[in-house]
Amino acid sequence: MNTERRMFPTEFNGHEERRAYSANFKAQVALAAIKGEKSHAELAMEFAIHPNQVSLWKQQMLNNVNKLFDNDSEYYDETMANIADSRHAKIGQLMAENDFLTKVLGR
Repeated sequence: MNTERRMFPTEFNGHEERRAYSANFKAQVALAAIKGEKSHAELAMEFAIHPNQVSLWKQQMLNNVNKLFDNDSEYYDETMANIADSRHAKIGQLMAENDFLTKVLGR
């Protein structure tokens, strides 16, 4: 639970810099809103954001959740490419280790 509040500078000019929120933070807020255990106002206070942000992120998540299961989507292609890249890297690492051990042990 984030109870930290932002303090305004001593010389308040009415224009506060925009905050950038991580995708993980937005997902956490949106999931909490979708669960419906707390109101948007309660979530906004808990996460120190405006209640409209809670509604916006919840709606964005609900509108885009179908992309997770779409095999033709760019997200799916990117995810599969990342999995393949990591597996190829692991294969290369294991082959190098195997070659090294073969040379060191003289087999």
